[in-house]
Amino acid sequence: MDKTSQPKFEQLVDVFIRLGALLLVIYWCIKILSPFLVVLIWGGIIAVALEPLFARLSKFFRGRSVLASVTITLIILSLIVVPSWLIIDSLLQGIHYLKTSYEGGQSIIPPPGESTSTWPAFAQPLVTLWRDASTNMTLVMTQHTEQIKKVALWFFGAFSNFGQGLLQFVASIIIAGVLLVYTKSIGESSQKIFTKLAGEYGNDFAEVTVSTIRNVVKGILGVAVIQAGLAGIGFFMAGIPFAGFWTILALMFAIIQVGAGPVAIPIAIYAWNTCSTTTATILTIWLAITLVSDNVLKPLLLGRNAPAPMLVIFLGAIGGFITFGFIGLFLGAVVLTLGYKLFNAWIELPGSPLQEPEKENLL
Repeated sequence: MDKTSQPKFEQLVDVFIRLGALLLVIYWCIKILSPFLVVLIWGGIIAVALEPLFARLSKFFRGRSVLASVTITLIILSLIVVPSWLIIDSLLQGIHYLKTSYEGGQSIIPPPGESTSTWPAFAQPLVTLWRDASTNMTLVMTQHTEQIKKVALWFFGAFSNFGQGLLQFVASIIIAGVLLVYTKSIGESSQKIFTKLAGEYGNDFAEVTVSTIRNVVKGILGVAVIQAGLAGIGFFMAGIPFAGFWTILALMFAIIQVGAGPVAIPIAIYAWNTCSTTTATILTIWLAITLVSDNVLKPLLLGRNAPAPMLVIFLGAIGGFITFGFIGLFLGAVVLTLGYKLFNAWIELPGSPLQEPEKENLL
């Protein structure tokens, strides 16, 4: 080997060794934090979304940031834990009712109303199954054992994911409360990271990140939670069986931008065939208002321009749900929308290195 190339070779080996050691440390850090990674990311997103409210409360409490953070944390926890407990309690009561009614030989499902006889021909098999289940549930369960098993497994899996997601939410909110206390230093660190990655455009990327997170949380997740909450109030007040489960399902549809309609419309039809006319009428009006509220809430909370196309939000929510469970519905929509916005911001950056040689040639 040439003597002049010896130092260069040693330097190259030294760089590779240092790079390998750095990658190994990064891998270990990610591996160690992997059980908490989703919770930490979601906690950071919540902290970014709540920072304006935190700043106002800090001024109200005369600069006492810890008191403002504790207040926000307790309020958010109460807004999530209390409705979630009502939903879980509704599910448990529904399961207990089904068990006791089945063991006692009572009718679990109320018979279809007289109006079902006027339903279209394609819906009559469903009406027949409904009627058979209301009169002889045991026979129906025997005839459709495999289908019932699949539905039951899916139901308990969804219930388990909801419980796990709820615990992750609680942990994320507590982490967000801690991050809010250090919001100034975290903001400075974030700008330094973006500047390190994107150079002179680091501040622009940081601003895009913050605005996107806040827009998605307010305009997508906030509207979904409000819409599902309104639908859930109607389900509970009308005495709809498994009201908690239908509320969760409505929330899932609302997050993926389908809306609560696929849940609210069948529930309204069910109410007209099983409940009193007054109850069915009030519930139908309430659900109609809930569905229309989407057109009012989004412009108020989101503005006229959506942060990303519906397909991006849909894929983010579904992909997040498949990957991370219930909390992934929220996390996936935010992260994929954020990636979409950052990619667009990068594409629109002026002075692309690929364009500079062309300009020189033209000159």
